[in-house]
Amino acid sequence: MDAQAWLVVNALPGMGALRIAQLVARQPQWPAGWLAALPSRAASELRLWLEHPARSPLQRVIDETLAWQQGGPSRHVLHRDHPAWPRLLNELPDPPVVLWAQGDLGALEGPKLAMVGTRRPTGEGTHNAQTFARDLARRGWCVVSGMALGVDGVAQRAALNAGGRTIGVLGCGVDVIYPASNRDLHEQLGRLPGGLLLSEHPPGTLARPAFFPRRNRIVTGLSLGTLVVEATEKSGSLVSARLTIEQNRELFVLPGSLHNVQARGCLSLLRQGSAHLACSVDDVIADLGHWAEAFIPPDAAIQQPLPETVEKLPRDEPLPDNLLTALSATPTPIDTLVASTGTSVSDCQQRLLMLELEGWVSQQAGGWVRLPRP
Repeated sequence: MDAQAWLVVNALPGMGALRIAQLVARQPQWPAGWLAALPSRAASELRLWLEHPARSPLQRVIDETLAWQQGGPSRHVLHRDHPAWPRLLNELPDPPVVLWAQGDLGALEGPKLAMVGTRRPTGEGTHNAQTFARDLARRGWCVVSGMALGVDGVAQRAALNAGGRTIGVLGCGVDVIYPASNRDLHEQLGRLPGGLLLSEHPPGTLARPAFFPRRNRIVTGLSLGTLVVEATEKSGSLVSARLTIEQNRELFVLPGSLHNVQARGCLSLLRQGSAHLACSVDDVIADLGHWAEAFIPPDAAIQQPLPETVEKLPRDEPLPDNLLTALSATPTPIDTLVASTGTSVSDCQQRLLMLELEGWVSQQAGGWVRLPRP
């Protein structure tokens, strides 16, 4: 079947990704087998398009997509019979029927890892997302995410900056910028080598809440596994974690402080025994390497950068305030700081304010963190 046939199937009334996948599994011949297997309303619409395409509302879907494709060479329509179609999606019970793609289809090559997390990461979470994404990119892995605020966008920017590949799966049309603050990332994914935007919704489709859980199944379905960087106990990232397990993919989480509310979802996953603990990219590759061998080119770079944590900073100069020695990249509540430094609450707050103005500390969810030396 060609792209037009799949576009028509995707637009048939009364169908959906799950019912279409069940029908595809029966391998009907096109178009006679489909006409015989479809429900009556869908069969009637398909017959009308086959016999009188100009009178069929399904033709408008084709015409609009063709007009969109003519807007640039990096615009594509992917389907099961397209050479660039990611085969891992076929393992889902309800894979997308069609994917509108904008960017570099080369991003679909190589092993992929989904990276998800809170929209409000701590300084430590941001640093970890950047470090893991860079290391994965330098080892030939593609970072897949939903281009959301927070961990998603941080990881995808880091992968691009490292010269790697990253795929953003959207809950809207690929030409719709959502969230608006990610305009720069959207533009980079659509035009830079290694960047790719994907959506199962036609161009022009606005974001809707119901689209995002459905988007998540594609993020995890494209990937050999999922890494949760930071997540609260009610984080949407836990939906991706559940989908990963349901899809029989590997789930990884980063450890976090007991005092960090943004890490409690990750700690919960570890307590349940449903996820692997990941302290470095090596931990991920050790578990997924045997699956990824078919994707990784033999000359893939394996050089690892040194972790850029505050603990690796030079110590030949004293810190300007002994309060800083009680802080790290993990958020510390102010009552803990008061107890450990023997200062009053007001004095501690005043000193923290001055240190924040000087660029030494930052207040995050769960407490205060020490930043790299200004």
